[in-house]
Amino acid sequence: MYIFRPEEVQHVLILWPCSCFIRISKCIRRYPPSKRNWIIAAACFLYLFYVVSQVAYVLPQDRLSEKHKYRRSRGIFTPKSDDNLKEAGYPTAQNFSYTATPKYNVVYITLKSKRRKPAIIRGTVRPKLRKKAVSKNKLVQPSSINEADNESKGEWKTRQEYDNEVSRKSTQNIYHTLKNLKLQNSDIDSHYSSIRIYSERAPPWFSKDDIEALRFLAGCKISGIKEVSFTGRRNLLLFESVADDSVKIPGKYKMGDDAVCQGRCGLIKRPLDVSEVFAFHLDRILGLNRSIPAACRRFSVFEDGQASPVVLWDPSLSPADNEVQSSVRLTWGSYQRALKQKCWHRDIVPKPESGCSSIHHYEWSRLALFDFLLQVYNRLDRNCCGFRPRKEDTCVKLGRHQECADQDSIALVHIIHRKHDPRRLVLIDNKGYFDRDEDNLDFKLLEGITELPEQAVGVLKSHRLRERLLQSLFLDQLYWESQGGRQGIEKLIDVIERRAKVLLTYINAHGIKVVPMKV
Repeated sequence: MYIFRPEEVQHVLILWPCSCFIRISKCIRRYPPSKRNWIIAAACFLYLFYVVSQVAYVLPQDRLSEKHKYRRSRGIFTPKSDDNLKEAGYPTAQNFSYTATPKYNVVYITLKSKRRKPAIIRGTVRPKLRKKAVSKNKLVQPSSINEADNESKGEWKTRQEYDNEVSRKSTQNIYHTLKNLKLQNSDIDSHYSSIRIYSERAPPWFSKDDIEALRFLAGCKISGIKEVSFTGRRNLLLFESVADDSVKIPGKYKMGDDAVCQGRCGLIKRPLDVSEVFAFHLDRILGLNRSIPAACRRFSVFEDGQASPVVLWDPSLSPADNEVQSSVRLTWGSYQRALKQKCWHRDIVPKPESGCSSIHHYEWSRLALFDFLLQVYNRLDRNCCGFRPRKEDTCVKLGRHQECADQDSIALVHIIHRKHDPRRLVLIDNKGYFDRDEDNLDFKLLEGITELPEQAVGVLKSHRLRERLLQSLFLDQLYWESQGGRQGIEKLIDVIERRAKVLLTYINAHGIKVVPMKV
């Protein structure tokens, strides 16, 4: 059958019917009126059928194919962005020795979450939960893990009591005694991993070790859960996975014991600390690579059933068994003096009287940029002296916000490095806050900083931060759904993008240098 071109449609649909109508009208004049009506009706039906069939052939054939082609090309990672990633400094050729099952028809940005309510952005407020009926075999007795140490005195006793109170109220007894708990098959794990990679390779900002760590945290088989005592703060919960899958007898251990983790372990944190998962992905995208892998996971032994953030247990961290949980003790005053000295810059050994610590000068630049985007004030501004805190903030609960007169004596918290690498920082407890407006950001975190990493600033300037965060956070399905799907994730990214614009303006206004930092 001859297929008409689009430009011939008008000629065919107008001239041909007119000529046919003239010929038929001459013929049917000799017929009686009854037969004439039947002939006209049949002619109209045939004409209508002809028009419909021709319209189907005239429609452009390329639209449908282009649409399907576009959908096939979209996925969790597309190779066409390799050139841009190489310019940003990502190791595009180092981490692709592992593969995943390719599913090219998956479009990650069109997924809809089952949760239709907007995500709770505030890091210190959580919504009320409906009470669920819990079977007797899952009921466990409250533990003394959240009780304050009666022997501690002063501020750290107040901090301990406050942390315990928050832990009890916010997580609904997420920490339980494990002495009489018998782990059944349903409680161990079903080997289900919420880490999803639908393309042939993972995003290039993740190393092979990162992907293996995320899969371990999200889907390993748990052989035991135990308590770990920690000086100056509430006790911690570790889950352990060993090669022989032998279930360990739960008990209480101390930091530094050889028995803390005999296999591979993960640290179970409160659901309120779920922003640490976002922080890990942001750290990798910016090329900082200073945080420990974190993912979301549900535990059947906990009654509330909420997704809890889990962080990889790193035994190589230098001991920080003190009040400020730091490997290096620094105050705000000594920290500012170290910034001026540029300690270990260009591998120059600092003088003994310089007051330098073992941390390299560039590490403070990475820390300041990371903490500013997430507004993590606990490390450098634990008394909330650089912004207007809310009553929900820890510094207000403990009354520290009123102690800003002598800021030089305020201690820095969570300054951690590894035993074998004292020059580099390890960022822990990266709980971010997404509810702070642009007119109330903590600019004290940037005080004394004169240089920032070129790769991280380049990502902020590239206008592709949103795309990469969506692509990266999509890997953790449980975190994605817990934040309300794409709609909730977009809200969090909006906050980071606005802060990135403020930071870029601050860089230009204060003449901060953007330099490559290879250390």
